[in-house]
Amino acid sequence: MSKNVPEGFYKGPQADEFAEVSEPFALFSEWFEDAKAHEPNDANAMSLATVDDDGLPNVRMVLCKDAGTQGFVFYTNLGSAKGQELASQAKAALCFHWKSLRRQVRVRGPVEAVGDDEADAYYATRSRGSQLGAWASKQSQPLESRFALEKRVAAVTARYPLGKVPRPEFWSGFRLNPLEIEFWHDRPFRLHERVQFTRSTTESDWKRCRLFP
Repeated sequence: MSKNVPEGFYKGPQADEFAEVSEPFALFSEWFEDAKAHEPNDANAMSLATVDDDGLPNVRMVLCKDAGTQGFVFYTNLGSAKGQELASQAKAALCFHWKSLRRQVRVRGPVEAVGDDEADAYYATRSRGSQLGAWASKQSQPLESRFALEKRVAAVTARYPLGKVPRPEFWSGFRLNPLEIEFWHDRPFRLHERVQFTRSTTESDWKRCRLFP
């Protein structure tokens, strides 16, 4: 490895060639698999940025539960801050940061609700505790004490002591179908690689552009 590359610097597949890739989803899939192999925790963690009715941004970490040519999927309580903001302003931005790989992917685009069948199928894969928690939590609303939350969990557990826990109507998912995806790869001396893919609509062809670091 070059003496200019810091010790521990990750140089994985397509570390040099990714800037020439013509289609972003295949590249994301490759980087995502690298992240799953190298990140110590939650390779699918991503920041999600939304805006409220006053245009004030909100950002938080969520987990990406599906990623492909149709977009990036995450789930939440529809009454939460992000759920309400997406209902009002159906657009968002995402950021994946894989520190161990020194890579970042930024995504922006319109957001739509997933179908009931898709939400039901994912909900069924969650642990029973997480299913019960979805019922118990009034996400983003004031909570008087931890004990109040535990009482709600106990009440839901008593309601569904055995068998299937149905998905709450107020809990579902969203899909961000990107208009922009940017790939960032660390380079020595802050001369990073940045490649941006853009398209005018979700049905348009992608255009690629290299960006100054």
